[in-house]
Amino acid sequence: MITLAISKRRRRGQARSQTVLRGLPFAVLAAVAACDLIAGPSLGFLPLLTLGPTFACVTGTVRRTAAFGALALAACIPLAAYNGTLLKWQNNLTIATIVSATGASMLASHLRLRRERELANLKLVAEAAQRVLLRPVPRRAGDLQLALSYTSAAAEARIGGDLYEVVTTPAGVRLIVGDVQGKGLQAVETAAWVLGAFREAAYDQPDLIGVAQRLETTLTRHLGAESFVTAILAEVSDGEITLLNCGHPAPLMLRRDGTVAGIVPPEESLPLGLGSLAPATPKPHICGFGEQDQILFYTDGVIETRNATGEFYPLAERLSPLRGADPQHALDALREDLLEHAGGPLADDAAMLLLRRQGY
Repeated sequence: MITLAISKRRRRGQARSQTVLRGLPFAVLAAVAACDLIAGPSLGFLPLLTLGPTFACVTGTVRRTAAFGALALAACIPLAAYNGTLLKWQNNLTIATIVSATGASMLASHLRLRRERELANLKLVAEAAQRVLLRPVPRRAGDLQLALSYTSAAAEARIGGDLYEVVTTPAGVRLIVGDVQGKGLQAVETAAWVLGAFREAAYDQPDLIGVAQRLETTLTRHLGAESFVTAILAEVSDGEITLLNCGHPAPLMLRRDGTVAGIVPPEESLPLGLGSLAPATPKPHICGFGEQDQILFYTDGVIETRNATGEFYPLAERLSPLRGADPQHALDALREDLLEHAGGPLADDAAMLLLRRQGY
């Protein structure tokens, strides 16, 4: 798997960097001592011994930094005796410099470690928020098999502006796939509002129009006049699926006979949050969804991914991996193909949700 290989290479690179940084203070002290012995009393290299504790504070603990400061002092005394400067003001100044640099490095190490602990705690909070905001979709819902792929554009992030949810209601399986305008924490906050409103409305409203109106009301209350969310709502019933598209890329239908077609709405609708600009409520449309058929929902981060030559990812032409027996493995293979096309990190969040009628 390409992602796994990239992750392993990144971890190996980080491990090598840590090893180099941890060994750097030793190397610096040894190099300074060697240069001083070779040059003799004519050149004063001893003040450079302060580099030992200075480099140690980058990755080491406070005690490790202090140990390198002590090691620098231990090297300074015999070298000063060799140079004939022991107990002279030049060497006393060097010792004071080493002590001062060691103290400052110990303080820097303490502040770094405290910051790392704070970041670790924030990461735990972010992971908890992820579990609440973007919950794992069920592998099965009614007679459906489901698979999900979510790739954040931020290297260390797990959540972003794309959103999804699947719930089983008395009216059937209902879902939403959307993309929030903008990026960062504001986009995550907007996604939280949309998902919270959808999870409530999906059970309360008799149809998708009611669900969309509830989402529109929520966004109007909490968002600015120019903020919006593209989204597609769906309700699966026997032999068909009802879709309500609010300015979102049309999903792709993969029929059991191998044909692929985009499920384009008969009328264009504005994204959620811009309902006041539309003369009428978005209209749902119904599409046949039989045994062994598949529907792929996705966000624009997928189809707008470019390769090195600037070509967009041709999603409709690259769906052969979805013929695999296991939906999740099949969607993972499609994601790997997307990452291979990009040749590196994605420029935008990319979410894909695959629905498959049982019978495969």
